[in-house]
Amino acid sequence: MKNLILKLQIWKDTRGQDLIEYALMAGFVAVAAGAIMPNVATSISTIFSKIQSVMSGAANTGS
Repeated sequence: MKNLILKLQIWKDTRGQDLIEYALMAGFVAVAAGAIMPNVATSISTIFSKIQSVMSGAANTGS
């Protein structure tokens, strides 16, 4: 019974949901802007490359 209650509490927990939704929305806006304005596409690509390198560097130092 305790295990069932724990599972139900996990399903109700939505604290990280907003952050993920905002990140997805920002990604969609960036892709749309790149499609509409080709000059912006290179800037967006550069930004995502920098983010990817920072994230992989953080993952490597964390483990």
